[in-house]
This record gives sequence, structure tokens and C-alpha cells, in this order.
Amino acid sequence: MHLKDLHILNFKSWTEGKLEFSPKLNCFVGLNGSGKTNLLDAIHYLCLSKSYFGSRDLKNIRHGSEFFMIEGQFERKDKPELLNIALKKGAKKVLKRNKKEYEKLAEHIGLFPAVVISPYDRDLILDSSETRRRFLDAVISQGNSTYLFHLMRYNKALQQRNRLLKFFAANHNFDSEAIDLYDQQMVEHGSFIAAERANFCAELSPRIHHYYQWLSEGKEEANITYQSHFDTSDALAELKSRHEKDRLLQYSSWGIHRDDLNFSLEDNKVRDYASQGQQKSYLIALKLAQYEFIRDHQNIVPILLLDDIFDKLDEQRVSRLVLLVHDANFGQIFITDTHEERTAALVQQIDPDARIINVSALNNGSE
Repeated sequence: MHLKDLHILNFKSWTEGKLEFSPKLNCFVGLNGSGKTNLLDAIHYLCLSKSYFGSRDLKNIRHGSEFFMIEGQFERKDKPELLNIALKKGAKKVLKRNKKEYEKLAEHIGLFPAVVISPYDRDLILDSSETRRRFLDAVISQGNSTYLFHLMRYNKALQQRNRLLKFFAANHNFDSEAIDLYDQQMVEHGSFIAAERANFCAELSPRIHHYYQWLSEGKEEANITYQSHFDTSDALAELKSRHEKDRLLQYSSWGIHRDDLNFSLEDNKVRDYASQGQQKSYLIALKLAQYEFIRDHQNIVPILLLDDIFDKLDEQRVSRLVLLVHDANFGQIFITDTHEERTAALVQQIDPDARIINVSALNNGSE
């Protein structure tokens, strides 16, 4: 799968942009604030119907405008595909595939996979467990509609349980049997989710180790493990035992919505013991493992978006990384960099047909 061209209107810093791409290697170069990262995010929007950087949809409308629009022509499984996504203030977001609107945006997830490697990925290590759960859910859901179904049902049951706890607190009463109903739903859907997350981590771990060793040229054992509340043999009994505590807290204190990932090197937590260089290498290894997982499970080659990759690695390792992802196991690649000469010298010796686009010459906005 690859993106042939892109047309954007009023998206973030861009008033309008029209670009054509190579099916393999593409580079956006330009000064900081020229809109390079916003182009990557526009591609991510088309592929996954949302911003990679977590901003609310309305925040992506250019200041002073009433709407944004992103349109792209893809080649997917040897067939042309047209995607168009638009949002107008006061209206719902509309995503169309070949001019036909999806009934539900969830139907689009997994059809046009993309993986981003960005300096913002450090949040996976430094932020709370919620950030890591979002990563888990986003990757698994792309190729597993059953997982997405159970996740949506679990979250709905959790929301209703929390709402009921607040209602009881406001009215100074408590009905344990009413809470039991949502306990059962959370266990039913949570057990499936926990098992899928554990399987995902077990499959990802050797891939992370492989890429980490290749990047770092070291011998450290890189690993990922899933820490779940549902490791207990009787999740339903555990939830029920929390009724009194949850009544006082007015929220659900136990369940897969509080699970976490453990990133480790030689059994030491990456967050606590790894150097900045080790953290960067681990995150890239994690994302390349994610890429492999999606490719193998969905039988389609994702688009790879490398944002400001020189921020993460020295020039020699960037060269090795680009050479690695340029082989037959990887598909279309987009890279951003502030130095056109550096990028041109690097990529043209790897791929003479690489397309280098000077974004500063196209856009006067700011990132």
C-alpha cells in the first residue's frame, strides 16, 4: 500500500497544499515551523481518522477557518483508493472511501495502517499507564475488530458503573446488586481484552529485542511485559470485594482500565534506569516491532512515518535505520528533517528515486 498524492485545506498550519509522492521513500525538509510534522499528521489522519498527537479534531482546523479537508489517492492491494476526511465547525467529522461515507468511523480502522516514530513517543515511557494502554488498544484494534468490540463494551460498562457509584454517593444510598450487573460485564469483556493484550506483548517482545540489538549494537535484553489486574483467578470476586472501597472513591479502582506495560532492559525498567540514548533506541525498536506485528497480522504493509528522526539518533544510526526500512519488508516511508542537504546526501545514496520536498517553499504557516 502507498499514498500517491495528498491535498489538504485549512489543516493546522496549512492553508492549502498539493503534493505527489514516491511509492517508496519521501522526505519533507524545511525549517522548524514550516509544517513538516503537520503533513505527517495529515497522512495519519487519512489512515486512522484521527491526529497522532492527540489533539481534539476542532483544534486541527486552521486558525480563522471554518473547516479542514484532507484527501489522498492510495494504491492498496493493486487497486486505486480515494480517501477524504473533512470537519466543519458545528458538524460531525465525515470520512469517505471512494466517495462513500462510512456509517461508523470504526469500520475504517485497520484498512490503511500507518506507524509513526516521533520525538513525542517518549510519552510512552514517561507518562502514566493510560498512555501505554492507549498504545496497546490502538495497535491491537487496527487488525482485530473483535478486540475493538470488547473494548468498547468494557468501556461502556465501566462508564455506567462509575456513573452509578456517583449517583449512589449523591443520594446517600448503595445497591450492591446493581453494581454486580456491571461487574459481570466488565469481567466478560475484560477477560478477552487481557488475554489479547498478553498475547500481543508475548509476540512483540522478541521483535523488540531483535531491533533493539540491531540499533544499539549492544547485548542488553530488551523486553516488554503486560501487567494485568486480571491475572487473578477470580476477577468477579475481586471486583465485588472492591464495592465498599469504590463506593467511597466514587469510581472503579480495579480492572483492565488500570493495567500497564513494563518496558525493560536486562530486567531494569527503561523509565528508571535507561539512558536517553537507550530510551530512544528502545522506542524505535518498539515501533518497528509494532510495524511488523501489523504487517504480519493484517496482511498489508503499513506506511511508516519518521518524524524528526535525527532528534533520536546520530547520523550513522539514521543511515542504518533508513537502509533497514528501505528493504522489501517495508513499504512507503515518509521522513522529516530540518536540513535538506543532510537528508539528500543520506537518502539518495540509498534510493536515487527518493522524493525530497522542500516544505518551506510550499507553506508559510507554523507547526
